[in-house]
Amino acid sequence: MSVKEIFKSMEYGPAPEASDLAEKWLEEHSRDFACYIGGKWVRTETGFETLNPGTGKPLAKVAQATKKEVDLAVEAATAAQKKWARLTGFQRAKYLYAIARQVQKHSRLFAVLETLDNGKPIRETRDIDIPLVARHFYYHAGWAKIAEQELAGYEPVGVCGQIIPWNFPLLMLSWKIAPALAMGNTVILKPAEFTPLTALLFAEICTRVGLPAGVVNILTGDGETGKLIVDHPGIQKIAFTGSTEVGRILRKATAGTGKKLSLELGGKSPFIIFQDADLDSAVEGLVDAIWFNQGQVCCAGSRLLVQEGIAEKALAKIRERMEKLRVGNPLDKAIDIGAIIAPVQLERITELVKQGKEEGADLFQPSWSCPTEGWFYPPTLLSNVSPASTVAQIEIFGPVLVAMTFRTPKEAVDLANNTVYGLAASVWSENLNLALDVASQIKAGTVWVNSTNLFDAASGFGGYRESGYGREGGKEGLYEYLKLPFAHRTATAKTSKVEANEDPIDKTHKQYIAGKQARPDGGYSLTLHLLDKTTEEVARGNRKDVRNAVEAAQAAFTNWSKTNGHLRAQIHYYLAENLQDESASLEKALARSGSGKQELEQAIERVFTYAAWADKFDGQVHSTAQKGFTYTMNEPIGVVGIVAPNEAPLLSFLSLVLPAIASGNTVVAIPSESAPLPIVELYRILEMSDLPAGVLNIVTGLHAEVQTYLAEHDGVDAIWHFGDPAAQARAEMLSAGNLKQTWTGHSIDWASNKSEGTHFLRHATQVKNVWVPYGE
Repeated sequence: MSVKEIFKSMEYGPAPEASDLAEKWLEEHSRDFACYIGGKWVRTETGFETLNPGTGKPLAKVAQATKKEVDLAVEAATAAQKKWARLTGFQRAKYLYAIARQVQKHSRLFAVLETLDNGKPIRETRDIDIPLVARHFYYHAGWAKIAEQELAGYEPVGVCGQIIPWNFPLLMLSWKIAPALAMGNTVILKPAEFTPLTALLFAEICTRVGLPAGVVNILTGDGETGKLIVDHPGIQKIAFTGSTEVGRILRKATAGTGKKLSLELGGKSPFIIFQDADLDSAVEGLVDAIWFNQGQVCCAGSRLLVQEGIAEKALAKIRERMEKLRVGNPLDKAIDIGAIIAPVQLERITELVKQGKEEGADLFQPSWSCPTEGWFYPPTLLSNVSPASTVAQIEIFGPVLVAMTFRTPKEAVDLANNTVYGLAASVWSENLNLALDVASQIKAGTVWVNSTNLFDAASGFGGYRESGYGREGGKEGLYEYLKLPFAHRTATAKTSKVEANEDPIDKTHKQYIAGKQARPDGGYSLTLHLLDKTTEEVARGNRKDVRNAVEAAQAAFTNWSKTNGHLRAQIHYYLAENLQDESASLEKALARSGSGKQELEQAIERVFTYAAWADKFDGQVHSTAQKGFTYTMNEPIGVVGIVAPNEAPLLSFLSLVLPAIASGNTVVAIPSESAPLPIVELYRILEMSDLPAGVLNIVTGLHAEVQTYLAEHDGVDAIWHFGDPAAQARAEMLSAGNLKQTWTGHSIDWASNKSEGTHFLRHATQVKNVWVPYGE
């Protein structure tokens, strides 16, 4: 028998990883753990057991944190935060470096403990998770050192509440804690109820490196503990990774509180194979995409889109490969797929697969059986799936692949985007031109080209649409833990005297929708009592006006988002030119609203600001650890709804609208309620400018009415609200329906240079990271 034949027939034997040290660590704590608060271990009155998914047997008892422990943690974190923020970046960097070194020194203990607690294969925790944890702390140690120069003017948010899931317990901890600490914040972290043990081991190394008490606090518990953290008024930032359903709850819970919120939520990521792809490589990539961590990955490539010409060949290769996958003891180093986290998740996977089959899908599972001890589910392929079927739309979060076919690149893109999610995607083609073109069109925060599931601390990760907002990792992830204090108004602007026209001609003020003035649907007007002791009537917008404006913005978005920055810059410059030419009418409208020439001059300068930035707010190339390059694209969000404040009616309106359209978004804006005349005068100027129809739509009316329709509309992708704080809270609450990105502020000095620039442009864009490996 030849060596080649021996390798073909050779059976894998068991290769178990020793768990002695992890078991010893558990025994040293009597398998009973407290919460870590203020650098000390704090016992609670109640607790619960954490189980080993590979065996179904108990591992340890952990504390159930209550309001008492949450209050203690907030008190400790608050007391520590000011001192921590006052340290130099170099001092904070040394602590982060020390943590990274401790993770490396105890890497095998962390890996084994993670596998016992989570059920994922030891190869994954040992070779992927733990090295990435150390990488995050090293990377952010560097940012702590240089932040003062590179992020001048920013401040730490304060005390951060962080809630992480059970699929990557320690890695998610590092994604949250490392940037927060680097930027001068303190944290209260709640690990998942199912997987708290590596977070508690991490708490021990915080003590070992001498991290000041209260900088990191670990509270174990169930969802009720998480709710207490979210609701606590002493916490300034919530960072959450988990399901979209819970993300909506958090958006509502934090509405109006002023808490910064970042959400990394569900996904239904497409895995696209074109007919010219290296099919063997694509199949191996698919194994990583969907069966890595048992498919319990938010960015799992769970939707296979394969070009028709190679579909049967590809599916045959996939079935053949599935037969060779090994499911079993997660501590076995030769195992491909470990255990499902808990019976409740196993039941959900089983029910969804059953539903998929009932809806017409063809089911394939390998011929071998899974272990009977513990919670296991075999790799599963559902083919002949309709794009509208339940399994094609719902996140299964298990080792289940659903397969569909496409004919053209356009159809591939349409199918890829046929989901409420937008977390990640993978594109396979030997034609790099085709792959990059498709990557640019997919609505997802990360796109891998001829690769999948590549992660690095230097590259931000996060979603579009109902996959959440905010980024973790990279420079873009740092802004989630920073704030840029606005300059606030200290005095009321001087008013200008205006002589009333004794015999005026009545004016009819309309809405501005789809590039032209439109009569309000309801046929109602609002009467304004102006400083010159005259009255003026403006249109009172209703739900249909908002609907028409949103539809116009949606129709304009595709083309406007594809225009290059140079063209958008020219349009802005021409708008500034027309503002200057029409200054007399604008000055009069401003004077009647309590402002005047100075505001107009500032407004024209602000147009120049975003004309300048339109072709300069670039992405960057990340220095990731893998061979290849990762580049970012700053992409527009979509339709942005803007509620402008009453003060500085022209300047504040343009300060909000301009960065949105300069970045390629389309806008539905509600101008000042009390002083809309300058914006009404703007209609004519917009009509004579080159701004395409539908890019900017303006609906006047009562804020309380119009903003409700805007925030409720699922065709709106983001809400910027700079009006009344109570109204902001309602808008944030209503935005939870489709998880619109939200941005709020009030009482801002709009004449300040802090009310323009890259801070606004970042809110107007979302970052897509495209990974392009090369070489063998």
